[in-house]
Amino acid sequence: MILNGSCIGLGYFAVAAAFGMLAAGVGLSPELALLISVTNLTSAGQFAGLALIGAGGSLIEIAATVFVINIRYVLMSLSLSQKLSSQVKFWQRFIIAHGVTDENFMVASLQEGELSFRYLVGLMTLPIIGWGGGTYLGAAATSLLPAIVQDGLGIALYGMFIALIIPAVRKSLEILAVVAIAVGLSCLF
Repeated sequence: MILNGSCIGLGYFAVAAAFGMLAAGVGLSPELALLISVTNLTSAGQFAGLALIGAGGSLIEIAATVFVINIRYVLMSLSLSQKLSSQVKFWQRFIIAHGVTDENFMVASLQEGELSFRYLVGLMTLPIIGWGGGTYLGAAATSLLPAIVQDGLGIALYGMFIALIIPAVRKSLEILAVVAIAVGLSCLF
């Protein structure tokens, strides 16, 4: 659990630093970028929202876009709720739901047996710290890095996702088939 959370947290740190840099680039303070990150925890939604902020989008446009991008977390949370121990209290489910990300979902889904509140909070804590810390440091350090380095950090999210998919693909032909179909459709579109 700690090893998984640490690996995810380190991966999030790099991606969040890129988000922080972009946030500073559109004029957000490091504190505001941090507030967005610790309340949203959705890299794709955050990057899309940030692009709309930079383009002068309305609050309704930003909210609708982020909602549509993040609707998948409802399905992930529903799936994880089927694996929760019966001892997980109603209020604890809200805390768990806040920390559901693609990577945390994958690790928790592959876990055998029931999931406890303690396990999920342990899994999610270091990624949340990595995401928040990376965002703040990225926003604060923007003026120190050349533009080419800032641009290169944007692909870190894809690298982290691939690193999480590869072990699952090695263990399951079904997952390999789903990944192959997804890659094929992505290339087609």
